[in-house]
Amino acid sequence: MIRFASLGSGSAGNSLLVESGDTCLMLDCGFGLRETVARLARLRRQPADLTGVLVTHEHGDHLGGACRLARKFSLPVWMTHGTWCAAREPNAGLDLHVIDSSCPLVIGRLEVQPFPVPHDAREPVQYVFSDSAHRLGVLTDIGEITPHVRDVLSGCDGLVLECNHDAAMLAASSYPLAVKRRIAGRLGHLENSAAANLLSQIDCSRLQHLVAAHLSERNNLPKLAVGALARVLGCAESWVGVATPDSGFDWRQIV
Repeated sequence: MIRFASLGSGSAGNSLLVESGDTCLMLDCGFGLRETVARLARLRRQPADLTGVLVTHEHGDHLGGACRLARKFSLPVWMTHGTWCAAREPNAGLDLHVIDSSCPLVIGRLEVQPFPVPHDAREPVQYVFSDSAHRLGVLTDIGEITPHVRDVLSGCDGLVLECNHDAAMLAASSYPLAVKRRIAGRLGHLENSAAANLLSQIDCSRLQHLVAAHLSERNNLPKLAVGALARVLGCAESWVGVATPDSGFDWRQIV
């Protein structure tokens, strides 16, 4: 059985908890130490419950609080070599585990499969978590879908999927043209219709949970993201969850 919950998802910070049995992994930590502890408490968890921290890439909304949390509470942290080099964090007091971007690892009761993604970071990855019976895929911070990403995420029981922006809203926004191009480019972020297109190309027959994540507060609306995903699956919009910046989402269970 896998349980998962979000501390928050958006440009101000991202963090996800994934549990199986007595293993509780934190994926990314883009919040300050005090804020992280407070958000953990909302999910009825505390730092002592964590097995360790996994990092997707070095951007502050994902890595910003991870190393400080790991040092403070003596937690191991896993990231790619490129992410570690770009992070420019001191080694002192950090139980660092450098991972290969394509090699699975076992942490407690969870098998963790990192996979590389196109994004404007040094060596970014996303992850699939498995308890041998069920799979949870996480895909945020990706500019375009690759065949490998489709293969890895096909057949998941749960999926946390980036729906960063709506193309029309981004085009009409006050962002500088260079920023718009970066967000919409192949190393940027996933647009609603691109996320929906991914769903149409993978096996969703086992899907128990779908959560839209990393929504831009300026260039997207939850109803647009949810509508795009629901249309592809032919499901009620109420079935599709949304990870919010302030409260993420509460515990969900894959059974």
